[in-house]
Amino acid sequence: MPDYKEILYEKQRGGALITLNRPDAMNAISRSMIKEMQQALDDAEEDSEVRAVVLTGAGRAFSAGMDQGNRAGRRRDMHWPYGIVTGQTAAEVIDSWRVDPRNFRRMWEFGKPIIGAINGWAMGAGSWLSLYTHITLASETAVFSQPEVRHGSNTSFMWTLLGGYKNALRYGLTGDHIDAQEALRIGLVVKVVPPDQLIDECFKIVERIAHVPPETVKINLHVATMGLDMMGLRDALTYDKQMSAPAHVMLREELRKPLRRRAREQRHSRVSADARRTVPARAVRTEVQEKAIGTRQQASVKKRKRGHDGRLQNHSLSEAAKRRAHYAQPA
Repeated sequence: MPDYKEILYEKQRGGALITLNRPDAMNAISRSMIKEMQQALDDAEEDSEVRAVVLTGAGRAFSAGMDQGNRAGRRRDMHWPYGIVTGQTAAEVIDSWRVDPRNFRRMWEFGKPIIGAINGWAMGAGSWLSLYTHITLASETAVFSQPEVRHGSNTSFMWTLLGGYKNALRYGLTGDHIDAQEALRIGLVVKVVPPDQLIDECFKIVERIAHVPPETVKINLHVATMGLDMMGLRDALTYDKQMSAPAHVMLREELRKPLRRRAREQRHSRVSADARRTVPARAVRTEVQEKAIGTRQQASVKKRKRGHDGRLQNHSLSEAAKRRAHYAQPA
């Protein structure tokens, strides 16, 4: 078994559980993660004891999308208004998107069922990855979104295939996210379950599949997937990849400025909130004490008022003291 760094591979209950394992990065998809995932699929396909695969993510997300880290060629390396990395030609840009492994065709053509266990956030390419699974279940906390379309990116035709033409446009043209129930309503998932039951529900399906002859499972799987290819899905996905290049290159940089400003404001708000939560207890007590002292001082001032001769009279004095002060005043 290969020594995986960014995924986990575990055989159980007649299937294999593949877990995207970068929880600190919300399982952002790196090129090395894709390679490991494809290797794991190869292992599962060759193993006769594995009848189906369950794909999920570690932590609070299924996947936040493609890794936008320090890899060369990301947005910050672009030169505008061309949107191309220095030294790169337009033809190279088109070719890079044509062969980009983010198309996830390997999963769609896989010879055994892949069941998606979508926990938490499935964003951008993470949502595409979830839709390429053959059967998809979601936890009640799952959220699907393509926020990248707001700052220049293409959608995936899989949203159109599964969610329908109008629903796909509703979310593909706005970048709005949807919760698990809306994903169920439009057809992105087949079932929504509590988070602690998600993996178990997926493996119940694996166990049901294991009762069917493997040859039958493979044939019926290909009837569906290859049938869609013959109806034009492959061409649509190829066009999808081709349009990725202009979607990223033709972006006007000024459209990104409001998004960057909003992101900075949100980060500042989070930092301010964290700072307030981390104020030392002693400092909090001091602030409360100072507030109480100020309140008492204000109350004391209100109890004092000036008499008719301009002298200060303190209403906290006893009644006898008040009478003495009265008779001592000149006629």
